[in-house]
Amino acid sequence: MKAAHIVAGLLLTTAAVYAGFEPANRHTLSRANEASRASQSSAGSASRGAGDGLPSDVHPLSRNRLPPVTREDLNDPMKKAYDAAIAGRAGRVPAGVQAIRLHRSGLDVRWDARIGRRLSELAIITIAREYDQPYEWSLHEMEALAVGLEPAIVEVVRHRKALAGLGDKEATIIQLGREIGAHRVAPDTYARALRLFGRTDLVDMADLMSNYAGTGINLTAANQWMPPQMKQFLPLPFTMPDDILADSRSRIPVVNPARPQPANAGGEGANTGLYRRTLAPAPTGPGSMARFAAGLASLEASQGKALIALAALVTARLHDQQYDWTLTELRAVHDGVPATTIDVVRRHAPTTGLGDKEAVLIQFGRELLGDHNVTAATYARAKAAFGQQDLSDFVVNVIAPHTREDVLLTVFDQRLPAGQKPLLPTRN
Repeated sequence: MKAAHIVAGLLLTTAAVYAGFEPANRHTLSRANEASRASQSSAGSASRGAGDGLPSDVHPLSRNRLPPVTREDLNDPMKKAYDAAIAGRAGRVPAGVQAIRLHRSGLDVRWDARIGRRLSELAIITIAREYDQPYEWSLHEMEALAVGLEPAIVEVVRHRKALAGLGDKEATIIQLGREIGAHRVAPDTYARALRLFGRTDLVDMADLMSNYAGTGINLTAANQWMPPQMKQFLPLPFTMPDDILADSRSRIPVVNPARPQPANAGGEGANTGLYRRTLAPAPTGPGSMARFAAGLASLEASQGKALIALAALVTARLHDQQYDWTLTELRAVHDGVPATTIDVVRRHAPTTGLGDKEAVLIQFGRELLGDHNVTAATYARAKAAFGQQDLSDFVVNVIAPHTREDVLLTVFDQRLPAGQKPLLPTRN
């Protein structure tokens, strides 16, 4: 397939909805449909084993580790999600992350995962450990212990200890999370997880982990500290910056003057429903960045498509995510990102000579996703360059959603459409 053909249909991803299918929108659907179109056009040769180098655990039609999605095989919630995904797009099928998410159960896995709260909290703290996220870790350590996870297992995750002596499921969850952190899930790890949990529960668990990766991004960008009366339990490879406000315990004011909220607004997750109250004390929590976000359309109007594409490229690069990088690079070229700027991101090169906004956006992303810690100086530069609203939108509506997608693409080893050349250097 020609690059220009791919470019014409590719748009960037917007924010995903945590519990349930992400809304059908032009950004997610056009990219999924383009990948779908490519897969369909090559279906005949792929089904005969076209020999384009796919690993043995990657299906030739879906081009990932899951079989192709058919509407007839889905439960009612996922049938509705499927219908929303293809609405107005006759003859297309979901592809990439859209297709992966259709293999979910449809349950709210934050609370109701079929693997149980004990193991779902283990999955959450494993991701918090991999992203060095102290707020997320500390609250979910307390939840994990409260729902029965053994303190000894928590210590294995906290200190990245060997997995010898753990149960098969516990060891596999931790290993899966560690390989997500390393940006490559080995075939044997995936096969073991599939055998132990089954396809649907594995997709649910991976989706849960991907969402908490995105949550961690929001928390780290905001530099969210624990409330003064609560202890932080995660050892970190850095000292957290002290550029926080006294009331929010983060960089983000409690109230956005443009959209006033109740003084106690905040916290993490839904606090409604039976047995569903979280431990996050308002006004702290990952919702702080979103208080100032106005949406992707607002960001595009203010900063332009090229900077949005650049933020997405930085995210894909820091996750070593070939599928996300390649499709996003094609769109970035179309949206006016200079080839020299793309190459700076691709090669992890210095930002010397770039425009101020490009340079600070790349540095912000490298610290957020690579160091898991945005320095006070870099945050101040980014806020001065973009303003709090647009900076929040870069995090909430570009970087965090791409992080969620990159985790899923990595777990299920999503490969590019047949014939599309990879544009990111291959890892050894």
